[in-house]
Amino acid sequence: MSCQYLLLLLLSVGVSAVEVHRPRGVPLSKRQFYEEDKPFTCLDGSRTIPFDRVNDDYCDCQDGSDEPGTAACPNGSFHCTNAGFRPAFIPSSRINDGICDCCDTTDEYNSGASCQNTCRDLGRKERESLLKMAEIAKEGFQLKQQLIHEAKSGLEDKKLKLSEVQSSKKDLESKVEALRTVKETAEQPEKEAKERHMQAWEGKLGFESISPSTVLMGGVDKVDLAAFGAVWNNIKEKYLSESNADIPAPVETAQEETPVSDNDSDQYPEDDIPEEEEEEDEDDEDDDQDESDYKVRPLSFFITLGWTVLKFVSVSHFILNLEKEISFDFGPSAEFGYLYSQCYELTTSEYIYRLCPFNRVSQKPKYGGSETNLGTWGKWAGPEDNIYSVMKYEHGTGCWQGPNRSTTVKLTCGKETVVTSTSEPSRCEYLMEFITPAVCQEPANLDSDLHEHEEL
Repeated sequence: MSCQYLLLLLLSVGVSAVEVHRPRGVPLSKRQFYEEDKPFTCLDGSRTIPFDRVNDDYCDCQDGSDEPGTAACPNGSFHCTNAGFRPAFIPSSRINDGICDCCDTTDEYNSGASCQNTCRDLGRKERESLLKMAEIAKEGFQLKQQLIHEAKSGLEDKKLKLSEVQSSKKDLESKVEALRTVKETAEQPEKEAKERHMQAWEGKLGFESISPSTVLMGGVDKVDLAAFGAVWNNIKEKYLSESNADIPAPVETAQEETPVSDNDSDQYPEDDIPEEEEEEDEDDEDDDQDESDYKVRPLSFFITLGWTVLKFVSVSHFILNLEKEISFDFGPSAEFGYLYSQCYELTTSEYIYRLCPFNRVSQKPKYGGSETNLGTWGKWAGPEDNIYSVMKYEHGTGCWQGPNRSTTVKLTCGKETVVTSTSEPSRCEYLMEFITPAVCQEPANLDSDLHEHEEL
């Protein structure tokens, strides 16, 4: 509710109406059309009648304008002055029906109903309520100013952080490229060796695959069944001869006797054994050392490369999120920015509703069950003169044989940030009431205006 509207209500409630002579049921704004010394023209212009036929309990005008104070016309309306409270209109069919609709009792002037004028009491209560709402709006606007100040300061910090992280990203990118260059340079000899090996292997396979067909099959790749008998003998003799050649002939060798010495030490001189073992141990240690050095250095290199690439990806992702947050539409002065990355819940008898502004809306059964997406952030959807008063969340989980769920969030001014209610006006279309100081408007000086009006 805007402060200007609150001001109008307060003024209308806080002032006593001045009685102006006019026909019963006619509002002050239409008094000029009802002049007793002139004929009356229906407000729709359909006809003109003598003024004494106004409020004569007979409907002469099609729009019912000649019977503002009776129930003669089915489409007529009666104006309740309600001095001390808010004026109102009721259907003319409620006139003299025995039920007090106007707080000033003017609708039951001829029914005999016992009505009491409660307008001043209602006006006093409503004025107190409106003053309280005006005070809340004032405090909410002060909080909004703080939010705007914090948003501006936070935006500058984010831009500075973005500049620093972008510089860090360039350094990481250069480091990654340098490490990749080292890696590719180190792998180049191995790559070339593999290529040479593959070329040699492919050449060997090509030679072996051509020779048998050329020699044994008469230079052709394939033969039919009739010609196969002619070449089969050649193939059979070829492979039988090769298989026989591979079997070695048994060789008889004379078994030589090995002299046995009484002293085991004669077989292994003491001077020879330690020296050979020491040399072998030293060689093994050198080999192990070289092999260890060869393994450790590549492992540490690849760990460094992997860690640098991972950090580069993480920084890039952080930059994307930060750029998105900086460019997001958080209101004319970024007053809604404090809602970003926050979530607010409302628990009802059946569900727990969760609103994460600029992200999504969801509901979850209170006593266990899966969460249902009621929509993801779509756009600001308020009227043109107050577009930041309504949020729209779209493309939620689809209903059974129905549309995807969506949620409309109506924002109202308040000192707190809280979800106050949820409802489902239409199938799969949800409505959520959300209070936030970010939507509060600058209040007018209500006290001085009211004091001045009361003096008048």
